[in-house]
Amino acid sequence: MKFVKMHGAGNDYVYINGFDQSVADPSRLAVEISDRHFGIGSDGLILILPSTVADVRMRMFNADGSEAEMCGNGIRCVAKYAYDHGLVPRREIAVETAAGIKAVQLRVNARNRVDQVRVDMGRPRLTRGEIPMTGDPGAQVVAEPLQVLDRTFEITAVSMGNPHCVIFVDRVAEFPVEKYGSIIERHPLFPQRTNVEFVEVITPGELRQRTWERGAGETLACGTGASAVTVAGVLTGRTGRQVVNHLRGGDLELEWAADGQVFMTGPAVQICQGEYDPQ
Repeated sequence: MKFVKMHGAGNDYVYINGFDQSVADPSRLAVEISDRHFGIGSDGLILILPSTVADVRMRMFNADGSEAEMCGNGIRCVAKYAYDHGLVPRREIAVETAAGIKAVQLRVNARNRVDQVRVDMGRPRLTRGEIPMTGDPGAQVVAEPLQVLDRTFEITAVSMGNPHCVIFVDRVAEFPVEKYGSIIERHPLFPQRTNVEFVEVITPGELRQRTWERGAGETLACGTGASAVTVAGVLTGRTGRQVVNHLRGGDLELEWAADGQVFMTGPAVQICQGEYDPQ
């Protein structure tokens, strides 16, 4: 099986071209290849597939084999692969995801290779029913208290096609992300589990984020999470509508536009390519 490994701001996945290869059990394969000691090593598996409604279709599986609706860093790399490998010749691409069709714009370097991608992440979903969370399905969750072990956090919940729980903290570099993130991910409030973002506000236009990703643990970056953080910053009055977010794997530029759409711009990098024997 031929594969390409790519990363967006350090959030790395193994990508398989489903136009000319088939994967019988992607959940199982995701677990095998994601292992950083006995597999290729990644945050998960992404399949690049034909689509009847867009240029390409993306299916994304976490390192534990669970399928996610959307991946902001992953979709940038899908777009890069589609252009660099000749699946789609245009610099504007529509990608079908489980969270809907996403429009992406490609920035091409002098070697005619994609190095930056701007993604229309769509409109945030803000009610408990949309995220989803238990409780009044029509209510929003903005700075709502949540007791976890010895601490009470103020959480703001946003869906960008997948669920996010945003928590603003001081000195995020020192914060025990694994201790609290693993518990919040599986909290009964979130029937489909949740991603958890711990965020430090540097200025109203600059943030620093660490992410506990549902099904993968702490990752170096999360594009949908950075998008959710942008929305949460505005809803809680901490930030403006345009921010630079410093993640552990790199920086993302984000905007919650006046029309309600969230736009994310960031890198897409190919690490290597090779062949993997599932046997």
